[in-house]
Amino acid sequence: MASAAGSALTLRRVLLASAALRLALVVFGEWQDAHLEVRYTDVDYLVFSDAAASVAAGGSPFARATYRYSPLLSFLLLPNSLLHAAWGKLLFSAADLLVGLFIDTILKLRGIPEKTRMWSVIAWLFNPFTFTIGTRGNCEPIVCAVMLWILICLMKGRVLQAAFWYGLIVHFRIYPIIYAIPFVIVLGKSYAGPSGRPTLTMWSSEHHLQNNKASQREGPTSLLATLWDFLSNFITRNAILFGLLSGFMFFAWTGVFFYLYGWDFLNEALLYHLTRTDPRHNFSIYFYHIYLHHQQGFSSIQRLASFLPQLIVQLALIARFSWDLPFCMFLQTVAFVAFNKVMTAQYFVWFFCLLPLIIPWNSMKLKWKGLVCMLVWMGSQLHWLMWAYLLEFKGRNVFVQLWVAGLLFLAANTFVMLMVIKQHKYTPLFSSPVKPGSKVATKKE
Repeated sequence: MASAAGSALTLRRVLLASAALRLALVVFGEWQDAHLEVRYTDVDYLVFSDAAASVAAGGSPFARATYRYSPLLSFLLLPNSLLHAAWGKLLFSAADLLVGLFIDTILKLRGIPEKTRMWSVIAWLFNPFTFTIGTRGNCEPIVCAVMLWILICLMKGRVLQAAFWYGLIVHFRIYPIIYAIPFVIVLGKSYAGPSGRPTLTMWSSEHHLQNNKASQREGPTSLLATLWDFLSNFITRNAILFGLLSGFMFFAWTGVFFYLYGWDFLNEALLYHLTRTDPRHNFSIYFYHIYLHHQQGFSSIQRLASFLPQLIVQLALIARFSWDLPFCMFLQTVAFVAFNKVMTAQYFVWFFCLLPLIIPWNSMKLKWKGLVCMLVWMGSQLHWLMWAYLLEFKGRNVFVQLWVAGLLFLAANTFVMLMVIKQHKYTPLFSSPVKPGSKVATKKE
């Protein structure tokens, strides 16, 4: 009991400290917006707030130009107009804290020691990328919190609840659709034991110190073998229920808002993201091509062609790592962001929330390999920002240099992914249940 109390107190202190930090940043941001020329608040937050104000007045959120999100977000931010303009920032920051709590819950379910759990939670809560995103008014922490809650539901055998939230969050923010196949794979025949509940693979210090190369051989060994394994295992009651309910939730919300807002909703909140061509500079390697040809327009085939590299990489990662679900989701997200047509800093939060879930299974130390990865990733990003500053604020014609910097950033992301894969201990999230007296059990004895 004392140990449990101490653990809760430790987590409580971390959460309270991070809550105080976020509250201070929200207050400071309000002051900065009122007194300084450079605003702290993200421009997207102004779009969210205007859309919510339109809904509060009985109108459509899509009356606000550039609002391209689910109407659910504008409903969540109605108190911006009714209570205080900073309501949304507090809501997003609260979701930040929930992510930290869920990280601890997931790692605790897998038997991670308290000290390692706390460092993993801190890696999220005190990451400058994360605590500034929510306090500046970006909605991504809500998506991160829901995705981790879905993982918790799957780990506890709550398939219907996981499906409910998954359908909702894909409607809310389309990108989590990339996790659909891994979810179905882990819900295969080995998902639940005789009791009907999944058997989690627990962490241990001896397990963690095993040679990584040997662990890689334990996982799927080829694309064809994994595809055959998937096809022979995915038709299960859990997989079918998950697919049907999550699909129903997605189409139900889509149907409701199509009824309320018509084609404005469908075009802006959904179809726009499939054919989006943003001519403004961003980290993506596609921005320069889009910038040069934006006035001419793009065919639907051209708009969709950029998804092909993403699709190939996603399928390869799923085929190789799907059973190690948190690790697979992390790699999928990094790859999805790196190869996306539009890439901004807010997207990094999508994989930062998954990073703490793989730390206990990674043998990479901060010195030297970890430090090299951090320097390569941050250095390539700062290099890109230097050229972006010269273009945006100095008006210099450095489009080619900025595009090359984007290529280097893609290379940096790829390098870090390969390093993480090499140092990771492949560990399936769920253990295949072995019945007592079976040949496998006898052999192990």
